[in-house]
Amino acid sequence: MKITFLGTGTSQGIPVIGSKHPVCLSHDFKDKRLRVSVLVEWDDYAYVVDCGPDFREQMLRVNCHKIDGILFTHEHSDHVAGLDDIRPFYFRQGDVQIYGHKRVIASLTKRFDYIFTTENKYPGVPTLSINVIENKPFMLHNLKVIPVNGMHHQLQVFGFRFKDFAYLTDMKSMEAVEIQKIKDQLLKELISTKAKILEYTDLSKPIAPENAIGRVSRMDAINNKSIVEAALRESKKKLIDLSTIKKKINSKNFGMCISCNIEIPYGRLIIRPNSKKCVNCAI
Repeated sequence: MKITFLGTGTSQGIPVIGSKHPVCLSHDFKDKRLRVSVLVEWDDYAYVVDCGPDFREQMLRVNCHKIDGILFTHEHSDHVAGLDDIRPFYFRQGDVQIYGHKRVIASLTKRFDYIFTTENKYPGVPTLSINVIENKPFMLHNLKVIPVNGMHHQLQVFGFRFKDFAYLTDMKSMEAVEIQKIKDQLLKELISTKAKILEYTDLSKPIAPENAIGRVSRMDAINNKSIVEAALRESKKKLIDLSTIKKKINSKNFGMCISCNIEIPYGRLIIRPNSKKCVNCAI
């Protein structure tokens, strides 16, 4: 499975129009961040989670020629405003599958009424196949997707777990049963990471002279050993991070920013388990 983060910016994107904040004035390409979205690919399938106002640019950036569907987390503009830009996919592929909570589908139907109408439809408008989802697993071809229910202030939002990858955005709080889904993922990741550490440790053992035939073969072996050692270091760091969040997740203060005392989004904690500050306070 391949995961491509299409955007990791705020609802306004980074830089924010007219902002004098150092991040918005930065020339670092990492500070040019589009609205949040992710592309999930496996076998011959490709699905996008959310299609905000940057959707067209995101598809061009990653040279995406086909999508099998779009999963929506919620109906805010920074997550749905690019829906009309699915037209090139529709022209090549036919009807595009969309998945969302019934409330989200109702909002899309109202906002993009010209797409969902069945009478006197303009020929250049795409046609969508609607799939209403609830807080229970569903299948995308041969892959089981597990919704993760959360709250964005007072609005219900869905996150999604694909195998051992969970994507959560705009979440401020989650119930215990939803946190358990993340715990299950963490446990799998811990087991997988420990197995990788054992594998890399074995592969990084010193190279015996009798195992290298000639100078070129030995140089190749040394280069491979360096790559394995780098992977081992990354796996050990990942294990520490995963162990940290596993210990903290049951704490009363888990996920609270030490500066403003506001909840840190769970998506940030999954990516950076040692986060002590929210995004705003960390800048």
